[in-house]
Amino acid sequence: MLKHRGFPGRLPGSDFQFVIRRANKKDGPTKIVRRERYKDRKHADRMADQGFLAALWAHFGEEPFERGNLDAGRLGWLFGREVVPAEDPFDPESYEALLRIDVKRAEAAFPEVFSPDAPPVQFDEDWDNDE
Repeated sequence: MLKHRGFPGRLPGSDFQFVIRRANKKDGPTKIVRRERYKDRKHADRMADQGFLAALWAHFGEEPFERGNLDAGRLGWLFGREVVPAEDPFDPESYEALLRIDVKRAEAAFPEVFSPDAPPVQFDEDWDNDE
């Protein structure tokens, strides 16, 4: 499993996880499943989606990226909308699966992430040294 060095481990100041520390060797990777975002979601949940997309954008930009240690649950909130498969066929149960940001849809859903005055993404340094 590829570990995305320098990627934030969580939303700063919260327990919303962005990455996993180790591969699931017993049951294999958790399947990425599209999760419905209902209008009555909590503000903190919406901020976690925004923060995760901002981190993806800052780390990968428009380039395809490997799922690696990115949290499947957190990806599920964006999957099929702002984050889409970058390969066909796509295996949602693979750490090597390639994804990409659909910039047009991401800008429409989270304009504050792409605005010129968007705050820089805070990266967790402690995740860089974890093996």
